[in-house]
Parts: sequence; structure tokens; C-alpha cells
Amino acid sequence: MTDTTPGTKGADTLSRLEQEGEIAADYLEGLLDIADLDGDIDMDVEADRASVSIIGETNSRDLQKLVGRDGEVLEALQELTRLAVHRETGDRSRLMLDIAGFRAQKREELAKVGASAAEEAKSTGQPVKLDPMTPFERKVVHDAVAAAGLRSESEGEEPQRRVVVLPA
Repeated sequence: MTDTTPGTKGADTLSRLEQEGEIAADYLEGLLDIADLDGDIDMDVEADRASVSIIGETNSRDLQKLVGRDGEVLEALQELTRLAVHRETGDRSRLMLDIAGFRAQKREELAKVGASAAEEAKSTGQPVKLDPMTPFERKVVHDAVAAAGLRSESEGEEPQRRVVVLPA
């Protein structure tokens, strides 16, 4: 039975996202056990989505295998984890997975790319087209551009979809 009391929608969403995180953590713990890898799992709710991180010793080679080249393995594991959550809840998940701080570091780098592109668009008055990016990367750049006070849009088709920063 769903609580229809006014003001509980946020609490319902939070508990649903916490449930997603717990399901994902269980799935990932099983994966780590099968692969005989060491890592701790940290769960959080950020920006209206569940966030799960596998953390281990700094520069753990084992966890780097789960990241892969340019995060390719991490992207695949995120999709598998989302499918595991979907199987349990019946709802599509927007869960974000990070391993060994890869996404956190990537987010910092991409925020700088977005801010730099915004500055270039401001100074030249011309649109700035960036290299193709994954959906995660584009989202971070769009956020950085918005924080700099400009607009941006995505153009093209996957896997060649890119961000275009628009001048004021």
C-alpha cells in the first residue's frame, strides 16, 4: 500500500533509491566474490539516482580490471547492475556505478573541459563542438556549461554523439 500523505513523495523516492542501491550492492558483492576480487561497496543517493561505488586499495590492479580501457568494462558492469535492479524491482534504474574512483576523476576532468569550452564560446562568439562522448560524459559537460552561464546541446548519433557549446 502506498502512503498518500502529502509531503511523502520525496521519502518514497529516497527509499526506492536506497532499495536500488542495496540490490546493486548485493549483486556487485556476488560478482566480486565470483571474480575473487577485494573491494568495499559504498552506497549513496546523489542527484535523484542511486550511486554505488566499489572502492579498494589505491591503484588496485584488480579493480582497474573492472574499469577497463576508458571505462568500457565499468560501463558494461553498470548496465548489468541496472538490469539486476530492474529484475528485482520491475522499474528501470538510473543507478550510477563507480569503481576505484574512475568516474569521480573523470567527472573532474570533464567539468574542466566544459568550463574551458564555455570560455572559448564566450570569447569567440562561435559554437564549440567537442569530441564524441558517452552519455555520462555529455551530462557532466552540459552541467559545467550551464554552471558557466551558457547553453549546450548534443548532436549526432551514438557513438559519435557530441556536445556543442553555444555562445550567449
